[in-house]
Amino acid sequence: MRKLNWIHKIKITTGHYTQTKLLSENAFGIYFEFLNDATITVSFKPLNDVFPEDISESSSGVLLNFERELIEEDDIEYALEIMLLFNTSKRIRIEDANQSAKIKSVIDLITDEFLSEKASYIVLKTVLKVLMLHLIRFQNNTFIDQDLNQKRVFQFLKLMETSFLKETKADYYANEMGISEKRLNQILKEKLNVTAKQIIQQRQITEAKRRLVKSEITIKELAYVLGFDSMSSFSRFFKKFVQVNPSTYRLEHT
Repeated sequence: MRKLNWIHKIKITTGHYTQTKLLSENAFGIYFEFLNDATITVSFKPLNDVFPEDISESSSGVLLNFERELIEEDDIEYALEIMLLFNTSKRIRIEDANQSAKIKSVIDLITDEFLSEKASYIVLKTVLKVLMLHLIRFQNNTFIDQDLNQKRVFQFLKLMETSFLKETKADYYANEMGISEKRLNQILKEKLNVTAKQIIQQRQITEAKRRLVKSEITIKELAYVLGFDSMSSFSRFFKKFVQVNPSTYRLEHT
């Protein structure tokens, strides 16, 4: 695939993360800070979100950001793992010299390929997947030693990602997890500083934006897909979070 056909899907830059603009608000962002030979700090920007506020002023980082569609071209399980990685981790710190060296080598590979005049889209996607799988494995190993509430956050996010189009009420997820809705919200507020309803709404907005830009679905059909009983109620919901109605958003982004 020619570079002009995919260059809008991924961007890699060096320096501080504030020195460059992300591809879009609907892009994933990862900022790698190399503190020393053994330590890497990895900060995550989920879809429709921002990086953690307390990223250092180091200029030795690498900013990687890519559009959601890039991962959705592969199997759904991989896409789900990426969503969970970004939604359960604002930041991870890798302090093992061997693990850090592996991460650094993969980052170098993907950066070199991206900057090459003969860059291959297939190679780029493959190396990106290797990098993501390294981070997912690190996160999963970390969960082994974390408390029960952290595991419940992971459980909720995984369940929500596969069910939010049909189930938009927090009590459904609480019942599936075997805890009360009040307890679920307490855990999510403690770990992520948001409620179950807020997370579900954010996911609905992300999906609405994606379909408005990437498909020809009508506003009425989209409202139905996302579980709204009318186009007007969906439009009010969308405008509340995005400040413009769905039709205007589609015109501005296509």
